[in-house]
Amino acid sequence: MNRFWAPGLGRYILRHPSSALPLALAGWRLRRRGWCRSAPFLPLPPVNYWAFRTTTVSGSSGSPLSPEAMVDAAKWSLRQSVGR
Repeated sequence: MNRFWAPGLGRYILRHPSSALPLALAGWRLRRRGWCRSAPFLPLPPVNYWAFRTTTVSGSSGSPLSPEAMVDAAKWSLRQSVGR
């Protein structure tokens, strides 16, 4: 599960509580289908899709995202869905 969590993200959310909602909403949109029918019973995205999304955000594969980059990507994702 730590591949879906950026180092320092918890501290960032504690310092910037308004960032929690955009992260939660964007995370919910990325969840895999049927997540409640198989273990782990968490609404996580598919691993290969998450790798693709983090590569498109950071520009390189394998590098962990910063908390700021995760929040920026979540806010951008939510802005793109407005009006759908």
